[in-house]
Amino acid sequence: MELQAALQCIHLYSPDPLQAARFYCAAYGMVMAPAGDGYRCSAPGREVQLSPGAANQLCYAHFALQGPQAWERFAARVQLLVPEPLPPAFAGQSQALSLRDPDGNQLVFTLAPSAQLSQSDMTQLPATLQHFALRTPHLEAMLAFYSQQLGFVLSDAVKDPEGVLRACFLRTDTQHHALALFFAPVSCFDHQSFEAPDWDSMKQWGDHMAAIRQPIVWGLGRHGPGNDVFFMVRDPDGNLAEISSEIEQCAPDRPAGLWPHEERTLNLWGKAILRS
Repeated sequence: MELQAALQCIHLYSPDPLQAARFYCAAYGMVMAPAGDGYRCSAPGREVQLSPGAANQLCYAHFALQGPQAWERFAARVQLLVPEPLPPAFAGQSQALSLRDPDGNQLVFTLAPSAQLSQSDMTQLPATLQHFALRTPHLEAMLAFYSQQLGFVLSDAVKDPEGVLRACFLRTDTQHHALALFFAPVSCFDHQSFEAPDWDSMKQWGDHMAAIRQPIVWGLGRHGPGNDVFFMVRDPDGNLAEISSEIEQCAPDRPAGLWPHEERTLNLWGKAILRS
């Protein structure tokens, strides 16, 4: 059974948080506000935070469990894991937990608020923060932690001809993946993705990027795992930021798929960015 959790916020480190915050506000229709020693960029359905630090590193990812029963199941599952101190933004919350994965990435899990904004409430171009990806030299250990310890569900794996795991895609609800892990020489942040509701809104997002002269660096394409159409741009620190749509909705009993390690897996329509 999936966790019934949804990604709420990605908090990144940046050598220049103000420049990065200005990018996300312009490119993804967000409003910027000071937050601690950095900035919070938000719009209905999406939030990114930036704090001073090394480029291409995750400060934390925040997931919300959808309902008290989901929260209680998750809290019971991880009760033997060593918790981390909560980030200041979550201080005083009783239903909040923080953990670190084998690469040291911090994860925050909370109970979702009882009332959440619906897609119909959005006045900006619609897109919801939906997943993120990490690069890691410890792919097997990371997969074991997220699937066996936290309860993420493996949707698809990518293996090379020798049977070595090169990537994996894990879900926390019905959507194909909330987290992607790619084998790479170093541990770092790879990308975050904002899910648009349909093809027409994808076109509007493309026109928006053109209007602000933000070049698309990958796409338009369609991923194999997840089957979503997408394009990506880069933020000032070199992180990829994605707009996608039509991501696969998975039944609870969907078996994990297996894909070959090749460009076509990451883009059925053409060229791909291979991490290793």
